[in-house]
Amino acid sequence: MNIKMAGSERHVVDGINNLSTFLLTHQTQLELSGVPRHFWKTLYDKLCKGIMDAGETFSMIKLEYSDDESEEVNSNNSEEENKHDSDNSNTKNENTDRCHLPLWKVIVIRKEGVDPQDPQHIYLIDHAWTYSISVAHQHLAEIPGLLERMLAMMEIDTEEKSREEMITSVLSNMWRYNQSYSFGGTNIEAESASPLWYVMDEFGSRIQHSDNPNFRTVPFYDVPAQTSFTLLFPIKQVEYQGEVTRDYIEGLATDALSRKALRIPWEPCDMSDVNWNWYEQSENFLQSGRVKETTPDLTQDFPGIPTERKLKVYAEYSVIRENLHHPAFEIVHDENEADILWYNFHFKEYRDLSISSPHKMINQFPFEHILTVKDLLAITCRRAAPVNNTVDSNTLKTWPKWLPTTYNLKTEVPQFVSYYQQRAVRKLDNHWICKPWNLARSLDTHVTSDLNFILRLPSSGPKIACKYISNPVLFPRDEIGMVKFDFRYLILLQSAHPLRLYVYKHFWLRFANKPFSLDNFDDYEKHFTVMNYTNTTLKQMYCHDFIEQFEAYYPSFKWKDIEKDVFGILKSVMEAATSKPPPVGLCSNPQSRAMYAVDMMLEWDHSNPDKPHIQPMLLEVNWAPDCQRACQYYPEFFDDIFSVLFLNSIENRPVQLL
Repeated sequence: MNIKMAGSERHVVDGINNLSTFLLTHQTQLELSGVPRHFWKTLYDKLCKGIMDAGETFSMIKLEYSDDESEEVNSNNSEEENKHDSDNSNTKNENTDRCHLPLWKVIVIRKEGVDPQDPQHIYLIDHAWTYSISVAHQHLAEIPGLLERMLAMMEIDTEEKSREEMITSVLSNMWRYNQSYSFGGTNIEAESASPLWYVMDEFGSRIQHSDNPNFRTVPFYDVPAQTSFTLLFPIKQVEYQGEVTRDYIEGLATDALSRKALRIPWEPCDMSDVNWNWYEQSENFLQSGRVKETTPDLTQDFPGIPTERKLKVYAEYSVIRENLHHPAFEIVHDENEADILWYNFHFKEYRDLSISSPHKMINQFPFEHILTVKDLLAITCRRAAPVNNTVDSNTLKTWPKWLPTTYNLKTEVPQFVSYYQQRAVRKLDNHWICKPWNLARSLDTHVTSDLNFILRLPSSGPKIACKYISNPVLFPRDEIGMVKFDFRYLILLQSAHPLRLYVYKHFWLRFANKPFSLDNFDDYEKHFTVMNYTNTTLKQMYCHDFIEQFEAYYPSFKWKDIEKDVFGILKSVMEAATSKPPPVGLCSNPQSRAMYAVDMMLEWDHSNPDKPHIQPMLLEVNWAPDCQRACQYYPEFFDDIFSVLFLNSIENRPVQLL
């Protein structure tokens, strides 16, 4: 093995006034990142003086392998991995190539080595590129020198490649180099909470992975300078010429199988023998990380809704205050006076409510998060599967058929990789939409068929991977063409046990703004329909006008037949949600009433080539939906909703009992 030495450059940054001010601004960030306290003073000094001194302690070494050495490294897999690969030799694909050998490593050149207790050994690493995924292609195409720097850093062969092909290569390879951070806080806008990705400079990018690392790297944001760095500091003693390593998947998984799956971007392997079937998560998982809520005391005497006077409504949602005109209700501004509490925050104290105010009604059910949180919705809906095994090993179709195949990228990543690799072997479409379960409005949501991309996304926050609807039923838009669309029905829950559920028969539509095709997945207006919160065109249409145009374009399909299937799905979802007791199912509560918005899409089912079928697919269940447009279309909307939920009056209301 030949060794080539390379140095590192020094950079200067703006300073900070004094240590106390520095800590006032940055201490929480340092604590959350796990930066030991004895490094803080040195970090402050280096920021003030613009000291980028990693080159005095470390050096980058380029590794050159002979053919024999390359073969030897590739043959040094563990006995278990070799057996695993042999058993699955018929399922190899590009993601199981084991030739990703490190081309560089970083070593300690300080004669005394590096002591993790020495406060001097914290170092600033510059960032070569910071971006959001949606603009990565644009950055590479437009920022002078960026593409060339990334190509060199990633050792990408550019011979006979067009500039667009070079950009594509960087976009594919960057998942082996990048990291992410986001700005958190209770008063921050949702868009600002979306993650930023970054690639460290040549020095930082050449620190190799280890499951037993001796250093940590954590992102750090210098608030006064509005500049981000990565902090490098030791967690173990490293001797002279010892290699510097870090854990590329720190904090993402603890079990060996999940870590193996998450290492695939750097250590490709075949995991197709892992059982890809889902299993019901434990009660602890369904409750973990969530604010605990109490159950109502059902021994209390609930007087029911008064009928001799108007019902007093306390509504935090201004649209209700402005649009509820039914003579049986009046708006009050003191919740203590109210008969009906319509909150815009998640209520948890049902026991206290049942004891102190048994006469009050509330617009929520205990434990409804099993429906309204994306990762839990998938778990809940799987209960509707008609068979024990939820994946057909012959066709790879999953049940229930109306739920897109969904995996949690924290708890089910080995199963997801196995399923993905099996689809790849069978040459089935492998596009997935990856969503954070804790954000709405399509924020930090991405569509891709790149396994490395998918496996890196959990490092920016919890994600689920849902099979992308790659063959959607499209709608013809004048002067645009055939576009994606989805639609929203509202369901009104009067009772969980026994289940009493209505659907509001008017529905709402959302349309993409560009013709659909299975490419250019960073083109938001082609692949997404949520235009309410963007500076783009929002097409609006009454549901009856949509039905008329839909049936004119698809004369073999009647909306009443599609709607029948939709209503069956809505009932199945709620039956699944009430099939188990709390806290893993909806809790009975005579004081609760609720409205949920259910988003759906249509997909072509060609399992019978002679008779295509339209299959409605469930996307999300939303709590506290925006009803501004509903009131604009139907001024009596909240009169309808409140009549059904609180008066049990359905006559002449556009609702249907499910």
